[in-house]
Amino acid sequence: MAVDADGDAGAVAAYKRIFKDVLDSRPSGMRIRLAHAMGKNRSFVSQISNPAYPVPIPVQHLATIFDVCHFPPQARAQFLRAYARAHPRRIGRLSQGSHERMLTLHLPDLGSAKKNAQLDTLLQEFSRRLIAIMQDEK
Repeated sequence: MAVDADGDAGAVAAYKRIFKDVLDSRPSGMRIRLAHAMGKNRSFVSQISNPAYPVPIPVQHLATIFDVCHFPPQARAQFLRAYARAHPRRIGRLSQGSHERMLTLHLPDLGSAKKNAQLDTLLQEFSRRLIAIMQDEK
């Protein structure tokens, strides 16, 4: 079972159970909404929310997860304690990392699921590249 150097499978599974419980208590469609907010596929959300998979949740996605999933304060505190036990060197980066905000765009329906998905992907990639360029200017 491959796990990063600063976390073990049991500790990773502990915070993933909390995450999964919060996700399961949310309306349907939350996983895809979360995937879009993180710029990932729905399968990525399934992997990071399944305690059976040792794949850790990257620290840069925690703020997005908390915001999109509307973590209750008690669940958030439990999750962060479990995350800190699993990844003691990563948790400090949570407060250091860049803070994200979410912007909702209203786009026309292009009449095709494939075209809509292509437009969504194009805009997500454009924003990631633009942000990278702007951060390099600092």
